[in-house]
Amino acid sequence: MMRVMIRSGGGLPPLVLAGLLFSAALPAAPPPPTNAPAQAIPGANRWSTNWTALFDGTTLTNWAVTDFAGHGPVTVEAGQIKIAMGDDLSGINWTNGPLPKTDYEISLDAVKMEGGDFFCGLTFPVADSSCSLIVGGWGGGLVGLSSLDDQDASENETTRTMYLETGHWYHVVLRVTPKKIEAWLDKEKVVDASTVGRKVSLRAGPIYLSAPFGVATYSTTAKLKDFKLRLLEH
Repeated sequence: MMRVMIRSGGGLPPLVLAGLLFSAALPAAPPPPTNAPAQAIPGANRWSTNWTALFDGTTLTNWAVTDFAGHGPVTVEAGQIKIAMGDDLSGINWTNGPLPKTDYEISLDAVKMEGGDFFCGLTFPVADSSCSLIVGGWGGGLVGLSSLDDQDASENETTRTMYLETGHWYHVVLRVTPKKIEAWLDKEKVVDASTVGRKVSLRAGPIYLSAPFGVATYSTTAKLKDFKLRLLEH
């Protein structure tokens, strides 16, 4: 407790002295709240409307190496996930419980290091199904969704051919709403697909191991970073 010394022949007025003693007895005020980034609530299907990190930058916590036959190794180095080339598919899939099924965005950066096919096969939930955004498929230049009405990314209206540079970090944004799937590469819109009255599904084959949420590559080495998710506000 604070001690107040009073000299003889003077001293503090009684009201000032009482105020000092009262304030000294009060606990210190708590620090102001900080704007810490919101986190997913474990075990619940609730996420922040702010961006929530899906990758901690140092480990594969919340992720598993997808059990594709002949897959390459997956490592974390320098704040990046490296998916090394396998015989065919290699990748990671989410293990930490439920995910949003609509009204959300996913954002990540992806780069192809070597190989001749897709370096970002992002599988994501859509209502009670899943779909994949393919970046760099079918020889390295195809972008699209697999699948819509059982047509894969090389067959439906989202098919797009573009030059995708090896060694360039592409900023990928995916948006899922009740009526649409949209996607951007480096701020350029590359997918704008209505899902009303459509069958949304995965391409037949082992990509189902990525469901409901994962990233795969095909005979290609890739790196990922800054992987995050947020709910959309209405």
